[in-house]
Amino acid sequence: MPARPLAPETLQLIDAVREALAQHAPAAEVEEKSMFGCLVFMVNGKMCLGVEDDELLVRLPPDTHAAVAEPPGLRPLSPRGGMQGYFLVSPTAYATRAAWNHWVQAALDFNPQARATPKRKSASKPFTDSQNRSTQCTPDKGKTAKVLKESRPRKVHPIFGSE
Repeated sequence: MPARPLAPETLQLIDAVREALAQHAPAAEVEEKSMFGCLVFMVNGKMCLGVEDDELLVRLPPDTHAAVAEPPGLRPLSPRGGMQGYFLVSPTAYATRAAWNHWVQAALDFNPQARATPKRKSASKPFTDSQNRSTQCTPDKGKTAKVLKESRPRKVHPIFGSE
């Protein structure tokens, strides 16, 4: 099933997070990924911030989970408490510039102490100069060869305009 287009509010929030990261952590390595059903921003290889619909996902110290979960407009990512330190911040809780900066900075402050997720090992072997770069054959579970094409430029969805 194709992914549904993102709402304008979600796109604005994603852009606001990008701008905030550029302002608050200009030297950081930032990568965007899809996780937890939302777009997350990995800062220096660790999940730091994210966007789910109109809510801001923040990663804070797990030992402060109970204290942080009390203010209105904040809810844990996992209602069962399985993901300590991950919170969804509603628009009412980040409505002012000061509140927005607080949540972004709190997530960035915790990021150096956050545990990094171990990188998964890739099943495919890297290309060597002697290999043809347009295809690579890897064994399939059914002992047949499967051809993998070299990655193509990402198609831009029409809602993103002229990016």
